[in-house]
Amino acid sequence: MILDLPKSAGKRNGKTRERLFDLVVIGGFGHVGLPLAVAFAAAGAKVCAYDIDEAAAQKLRRFSMPFIEANCEHELRSAVEKGNLTISLDRDDVSRADMVIIIVGTPVDRHLNPDFEAMQNLLDSYMDCLVDGQTLVLRSTVYPGTTEKIAQWIKDRGRGIHIAFCPERIAEGKALEELSSLPQIVSGCSPQAVHNAEKLFGCVASEVLILEPIEAELAKLFNNAWRYMQFAAANQFFMIANDHNADFHRIHHAMTHNYPRAKSMPGAGFAAGPCLFKDTMQLAAFNNNNFSLGHAAMLINEGLPNYIVNRLKQKHRLRCLSVGILGMAFKADIDDPRESLSYKLRKILAIECAQVLCSDAYICDPAFVSTQELLDRCDIVILATPHNDYHALAIPAGKTVVDVWNVWGRGSGL
Repeated sequence: MILDLPKSAGKRNGKTRERLFDLVVIGGFGHVGLPLAVAFAAAGAKVCAYDIDEAAAQKLRRFSMPFIEANCEHELRSAVEKGNLTISLDRDDVSRADMVIIIVGTPVDRHLNPDFEAMQNLLDSYMDCLVDGQTLVLRSTVYPGTTEKIAQWIKDRGRGIHIAFCPERIAEGKALEELSSLPQIVSGCSPQAVHNAEKLFGCVASEVLILEPIEAELAKLFNNAWRYMQFAAANQFFMIANDHNADFHRIHHAMTHNYPRAKSMPGAGFAAGPCLFKDTMQLAAFNNNNFSLGHAAMLINEGLPNYIVNRLKQKHRLRCLSVGILGMAFKADIDDPRESLSYKLRKILAIECAQVLCSDAYICDPAFVSTQELLDRCDIVILATPHNDYHALAIPAGKTVVDVWNVWGRGSGL
């Protein structure tokens, strides 16, 4: 044990618990939880990754990652072989650690409004596993005010559990690198919760920043909303330039080349995934739906697939043509399709075109075709996700190519 925290002496179901781990991660087989568990285990902590996904557990016990994450497979094997990481389907393991990190999809309804009852129900389902004296760390994004509300709810139930909120801020695919290189934000509802969270994340992070819970919750939402708005600005500039027959990518290069005040400006392309849009709308809901910049960003980013199709309709009789979408993941070089705008593009094209074919370098889907089949069969090829595997593709002559990212250096084609 490496954390040197005050040991939880509480009892569960009338029996003194067996302490086996520094840390248990609930949701420990997923995109956020697994790299986190591996990172702490690599730092020397005794970690239990707990989840309910039996198929993922089988893969992990063979040292095989259930998704793409750079360098994680090697560290996974090393951590398990050293005895620092346990892969568990046993919910009783939740009671066997001093620290519990819980990672779940942010509970929102279909209108992206916060669903606190869903969070209550989730925590209630683990209440029989939690032990008084433990520190429970919320790692997923939460609606502002949720951390303190949960702390009070647990206190009202007569439980002595310390509550902390330590927002996840890594980029998918770069989790291990960023967990160690980026500052980690920690907050808590008691001095002991803050101390324990700071001690925990100090094991892996280069720097730990301490905030109040409401500040930490807003920092996470502000980060994602800011990134989303940056993409929206780039996409709006792209549409303006394209509508006036100007090459956005040449403009972008001129704006950013050796010019520090435009250094952070991203290029154009789909801004998607499970966080940016959702968190921007959560921030709007928190501010009484008064977030004009966020709503404008949503209209621009979510409107890019429509823009692409409308531009193609101006030049082509789409109802007579086959269109192929290359890349269905929400960003390059990962295998995660969650909230990918490629699927929105497919729905729109399905209405307008004779046929739509999809392919992805990393996502296995029986409905997809191979890259080569897509190139052979489609009249129009749209690069939706700029996987590195596509950069050197030889596009057959006579194909119309749409490349908003300008990966192939031929302009957008719109």
